[in-house]
Amino acid sequence: MATYRMQRINKQLQREICLLLEYKIKNDVAKDAIITEVSCSKDLEVATVFFVTLDQKQRKAVLKALESVAGPIRSLLGKRLRLRQIPEIRFEIDSSVDYGRRIDALLDSIKESSNNELSAEDDQIDEFGE
Repeated sequence: MATYRMQRINKQLQREICLLLEYKIKNDVAKDAIITEVSCSKDLEVATVFFVTLDQKQRKAVLKALESVAGPIRSLLGKRLRLRQIPEIRFEIDSSVDYGRRIDALLDSIKESSNNELSAEDDQIDEFGE
């Protein structure tokens, strides 16, 4: 569990990176990223930035674009944040959204199959009951 200070730093980094991508970075492909989470190491050496995109096919291109602007983002963060050390920025595709979608699909299929079984049982009861 991250300490309160680390949680604050992670949220502040997430907020600032979102703002920088929106207003300061001129790479249009990188702007397609939606930052979902930032996780810093305890020593603030590395910050892993997780992102998703609306278009699943663009993930690799957006990842390359984000990696190309990681240096300028770190430099701009250094000017905006009051931290002794600005962490190295690493970007990763957030797979938790896909995992959540798969779980939802599985739950929907279970619900649908149980509804089908219940309706089949009701049909059998109607046949024998009459």
